[in-house]
Amino acid sequence: MENKEYHITHVNLFRVDQPLIKPYKLSYNTFNSFEPLLVQIIDNHGNEGWGEQHISPGSSNETREGGWTFVRVLASLILKKTYFEAKFTISKLAKYSKVAATSIITAIEMLENNNSLYKNQTIKLKLLTAFSSEESFQIKDELDELIEKGFTTFKIKVGKDVKADLKKIELIQFYLNKRGTLRIDANRGYSKFDGSLFSKSINPECIELFEQPCNADDWEANKAVANVSNVPIMLDEPICSLEDIKRASLIDGVELCKLKLKRFLSVQELSDAIKYAHKLDLKIVIGDGLGSEINCWMEAKVAHELLNNAGEYNGFIKIKPEAKILKNHLKFEKGFLIIEKDWYPEIDDKKLEKYTVFKETININSF
Repeated sequence: MENKEYHITHVNLFRVDQPLIKPYKLSYNTFNSFEPLLVQIIDNHGNEGWGEQHISPGSSNETREGGWTFVRVLASLILKKTYFEAKFTISKLAKYSKVAATSIITAIEMLENNNSLYKNQTIKLKLLTAFSSEESFQIKDELDELIEKGFTTFKIKVGKDVKADLKKIELIQFYLNKRGTLRIDANRGYSKFDGSLFSKSINPECIELFEQPCNADDWEANKAVANVSNVPIMLDEPICSLEDIKRASLIDGVELCKLKLKRFLSVQELSDAIKYAHKLDLKIVIGDGLGSEINCWMEAKVAHELLNNAGEYNGFIKIKPEAKILKNHLKFEKGFLIIEKDWYPEIDDKKLEKYTVFKETININSF
């Protein structure tokens, strides 16, 4: 039970710009850096918690500018409140910018030693990797390179040209030669017709799933694709609540849902959503490929308890090593994320200062 003597006294807000090793291409955007909202919350005993979320322009109606304004408002509203009171306040307003709200609630969860985050054990989790090559000789070389690094699950982006996409998948399957599996992601790029044509034309060999063929709001189009697909369909962007999970479970051909911490507001609610999906016989994949180290840590801790597939919380390996803001970086080794017993994030203040674009401090003396 929460001790009422503990209340929030300081909130430090950061907008960070972390350059990537190479551009990360999605159907709706190409990222050369990640620009997360980073939140530090300090209580009246000097304890601190950190939260981090990345608003992805084009992924939803949220904007980075709007999210920044929103966390500034939330920060002022939770001062002098207990952890429970602060989370309750944020939850009531979260609909206005859910990703931004998640950055603050998860900082509070870290502050209050959430059980999922602080279970005292070493964990080792297989990671999926992004795949970017298009031409035949590049495909072979990139596959060989990634397999040498220990990866066995590859995410392939499609969604622009059915004929070209089918040809690319065929080449990847040929050079993969059953050494791993594929997750194909259209990022909402296909129409109902093109998505259906692609999904019923594809050779299912070594393919785990086909992710989000059509627009997130067009449930009927995604249902039409799922009904004819040669491979299981996974819905991603439409899945933001328990009601969405229930709706997905009723569609023939939809066997999986993709969940991300930033869509479920808290570590606790993400865990509850996974358990709910399992009761409906839906498989779950979790992970935000745009997340930095703190978000990846949180998603991985949830995954370790509840899932046994390759995680997509791999954003931390896309960031240039010198641009990472932790002293104790997350460990990647031969295709696995390894989190040692007793590991928790330790911020490198000099790195944080270097890669911070905007900062604001809100405390009980601010008003």
